[in-house]
Amino acid sequence: MPAITASAPGKVILFGEHAVVYGRPAIAVPVNEVRARATVNADPRGVPGTMRIQAPAIGLDALLADLPDDQPLAAAVSSVLSMLEISRVPACTLRITSTIPLASGLGSGAAVSVAILRALSAFLGQPLSDEQVSALAFKVEKLHHGTPSGIDNTVITYVRPVYFVRGQPIQTLQVAQPFTIVIGDTGIPSPTAITVNDVRSLWGEKTAHYESLFDSAGQIARQARQAIESGRPEELGALMDTNHSLLQEMGVSSPELDRLVSAARASGARGAKLSGSGRGGNMIALASPDTASLVANALSAAGAYRTIVTTVHSK
Repeated sequence: MPAITASAPGKVILFGEHAVVYGRPAIAVPVNEVRARATVNADPRGVPGTMRIQAPAIGLDALLADLPDDQPLAAAVSSVLSMLEISRVPACTLRITSTIPLASGLGSGAAVSVAILRALSAFLGQPLSDEQVSALAFKVEKLHHGTPSGIDNTVITYVRPVYFVRGQPIQTLQVAQPFTIVIGDTGIPSPTAITVNDVRSLWGEKTAHYESLFDSAGQIARQARQAIESGRPEELGALMDTNHSLLQEMGVSSPELDRLVSAARASGARGAKLSGSGRGGNMIALASPDTASLVANALSAAGAYRTIVTTVHSK
């Protein structure tokens, strides 16, 4: 049996992070320049029911049976077997690789889950639908993030820009005019669960204030959707700047993120903001195709660990 490989892109949130957890809209887009890959190889000499999982990036090389149920990679595998009602997997090896930085806001966990779900279900001869993949990936996301919004698994599964409101049907965005985003990585890991829980604590202490911040962030996301779908992406820059100020007030920015945001604006970006949970991870800047390299160079000079230039389009 030939090896079966599946891959999934990273993602970046354009607008609405944190507020999306509280029912406000958010916009996220796939980042195809970085990807997670899962490959399943049959092991004809192996004992039936035995799967070895290898993930060199995290130093993992173990049998599925030896991993705890709440280990995210094992949970992704088990969710496929459960959905397909398979009690014993054919002897095989699952190998996971990824170019998506860990704990950086680029959706590494969700991308790995989606790649595993697709590769393993195809290996077992019963490929899962997008809806099934997204639902199972969301369950695994709960192990990564505690109370995820669902936006990561959605945009990564469907590989489309999405307008996401928790608990509502998926809405994909039609990008009337492609636009360029420069991503700057601080190189500082930022576990989403910790920041989300901290914001929840602050929201509990200052509910009215945080609800106002979330309302403002939601309104920005709605305006951004109109700009994207009507072919006015240049308007996103000012919206990014305002959204970043709101995130600063929520307490989720950091000196490193603020420095990169300032550097991007000074180099000619039309706007910039942190992206994701904050306190590390990534920021994004709106640039033109002609200025993207200048913005990327300015971010590197300001201390960015890496930069990624991506174009946002409908698909």
